[in-house]
Amino acid sequence: MRICSFLPSATEIVYGLGLQDQLYGVTHECDYPPDSRNKPRVVHSVFDDADPPSSGEISRIISERLEQGLGIYDIDEQILAAAQPDLLLTQAICEV
Repeated sequence: MRICSFLPSATEIVYGLGLQDQLYGVTHECDYPPDSRNKPRVVHSVFDDADPPSSGEISRIISERLEQGLGIYDIDEQILAAAQPDLLLTQAICEV
């Protein structure tokens, strides 16, 4: 099985189950266990880490993206295609 995790807690569970060799992609937020940092990053933040926005800007950008039917994360489609996952681990976005 080929797995991609779009959720840090799911990545930890994959490792906890001993399935890390079947994990072919993770999110930019996955940092535990430390080996998860070596996996390809399929999911990235829409915010530039070099110039972090204010809380108000974050709220505005997220609201605009959701109104446009866009997510709050970007998926690297090339890495996802290369991973050829059989299983995507993710969750729905909570209403805030």
